[in-house]
Amino acid sequence: MRQLLQESYSSKRPVEIIYMDDKGCLTQRFIIVYKIYPQSVKAWCLLRNEKRTFKIENILSCGCSNKRKSSFRQKAHSI
Repeated sequence: MRQLLQESYSSKRPVEIIYMDDKGCLTQRFIIVYKIYPQSVKAWCLLRNEKRTFKIENILSCGCSNKRKSSFRQKAHSI
């Protein structure tokens, strides 16, 4: 999982995550990582269309995104 997050950071390409918030709610997110910390990542969330912080322990799964949109690249360059 950390390798995919690192690849998103390096390439500015989105990854898909399944995330559980502190209340236990699950969401599917597409994010572009712009900073990695030991306990969290800062990323552009394509669902919320804003910068968000995700706790690594709450990321339940992470995978390559099959979605290809020009807006991903535009968002990545604005981060």
